[in-house]
Amino acid sequence: MKKLFLCTIVAGLLFTACNQQGQSTTAAVADTTGNVSATNAPVMKFEKETHDFGKIKEGDKVTYAFKFTNTGKSPLIIKDAVATCGCTKPEWPKTPIQPGANGEIQVTFNSAAKSGLQDKQITVTANTVPAQSMVHLIGEVTTEKKDNATVAITPRPKIKHVPIK
Repeated sequence: MKKLFLCTIVAGLLFTACNQQGQSTTAAVADTTGNVSATNAPVMKFEKETHDFGKIKEGDKVTYAFKFTNTGKSPLIIKDAVATCGCTKPEWPKTPIQPGANGEIQVTFNSAAKSGLQDKQITVTANTVPAQSMVHLIGEVTTEKKDNATVAITPRPKIKHVPIK
């Protein structure tokens, strides 16, 4: 019984010590990444968060530039922009956007092998609070109806039934 009690106490102390070490490491990483307080953080303000490209034919590519302004008090650094599908490719500025300056995220949608209504979400990760912003590219991909080919149907030959003797 003493051994079980002693093992429980030692395990609890180890768990607590490991947990405290992880918290101090996290705080140190947050300080070195250049994150600023919420009041001084950059703010990414998009002109439009959703763009409807209307109807396009299957196989067409459409590109739209989501324009934004840094309305915050410190430089805006976009770390990543990811789309929900490989058919949508975002491109973003790699240099910091100064307060009051404008920028844009170019998004290209390739409609090959797509049909029907589409809603592609692009998640932008930056040094803002909150860290992620989302924009949407929506529209409809139409497919051309294929002409029904005329198929020649040959009739079956008539078979005579001959009784077997």
